[in-house]
Amino acid sequence: MGLESFIARRIHFDKDVKSGVNVSKPAVRIAVAGVSLGLAVMIVAMAVITGFKHEIRSKLVGFGSHIQITDFNNNDTYETEPVVFPQGLQDSIAAIPGVSHCEKFCTKPAILKTDNDFYGAILKGVDNDYDWSFFAGNLVDGSLPLFDDELSNDILVSKTTASKLNLKTGDKVLAYFIKDDIRLRRFTICGIYETGLQQFDEYFIIGDLRHVQRLNAWDSSQYSGMEILVDDYDRLDDIAYDVFLLTANRLDDEGGSYYTRTIKQLQPQIFAWLDLLDLNVVVILVLMIIVAGFNMVSALLILILEKTNMIGLLKALGSRDTSVSRIFLIQASFLIGKGLLYGNLIGIGLCLIQYFFHIMPLDAELYFVDYVPVRILPSHLLLLNLLSAASALAVLLVPSRIVSKMNPAGVMRFE
Repeated sequence: MGLESFIARRIHFDKDVKSGVNVSKPAVRIAVAGVSLGLAVMIVAMAVITGFKHEIRSKLVGFGSHIQITDFNNNDTYETEPVVFPQGLQDSIAAIPGVSHCEKFCTKPAILKTDNDFYGAILKGVDNDYDWSFFAGNLVDGSLPLFDDELSNDILVSKTTASKLNLKTGDKVLAYFIKDDIRLRRFTICGIYETGLQQFDEYFIIGDLRHVQRLNAWDSSQYSGMEILVDDYDRLDDIAYDVFLLTANRLDDEGGSYYTRTIKQLQPQIFAWLDLLDLNVVVILVLMIIVAGFNMVSALLILILEKTNMIGLLKALGSRDTSVSRIFLIQASFLIGKGLLYGNLIGIGLCLIQYFFHIMPLDAELYFVDYVPVRILPSHLLLLNLLSAASALAVLLVPSRIVSKMNPAGVMRFE
């Protein structure tokens, strides 16, 4: 243990040394509280923004997957041109590193009608290879449809649709499909889901894709498109590029061109809004660091003034200015460490309370979720702690240099 560290520890931890010191206690406590609250606010802000973005992104992916391949001429319409996926192409896409699941789908606009009302909807047809995990997690009543060799009339509707048409599980509903003529199908509601994404909940019903194929006079190899799920969202663009390379200069069996897009390209407005949330985090981080820095500077200045006699004595005994300055920086690091410890406990504690008990609700119609979501990542915790510690120590370098300007003879007479 060096001399500077020994003296700093005696000043900070020895009760006998601190027993006669009262002036610095309030300032030190305020400084520690400032660091603690600043870090706690940063942890909560980061966890909320990360959780919110993850929750919204997961819901968007649940409706539209990470990557979609459609016919180039579809132009964001649900009345689509058919596209064919040869088995070799499907196998090549599934073999791309990072691709976890591939599934084909069909979409078609419809009008749902009951005895008293009618409502526009989009029938999304899927088959028995569909990944139901998203809708299973958002199912509020009934069960998921099961599709086997027989054509199924079961459909999954949203709570919004069921409420507007006064429907419940087990009810039958008429669906009208209009293109060159009007075609009618009678469906049975097997389940009701609710995701909170109103712009999707209001329109999407999930059913057997063979209905869409028959309504459009397509054969069993024709679909509206293919959905691709990936293991790691951070690698989405790289995986999408690999898919693009497989489909870019290739025509399907009908002579159509493949069009590959990510969920970020399919929903650019929502993702642009989510990206703006990062600016809020940056502002909060900067403000909290500034507040904590000012508190630490004030505390260190008071500690220096309080120990002027000790500073003069050390200088008179031959200590260098850098050595004396290091004593106060080490003592300040103890205070910063205490503040970071309390800040982590408070911030993580608040996040865990919200995660398990959802004590802070939200309006789902405005925010797409009915409570404040939180997501704590170890990398974020490490980054925030390092950033807080480094920033606090950096701003303390300036006041610690005051020691070098103190005259030993003068400061030893200071009372």
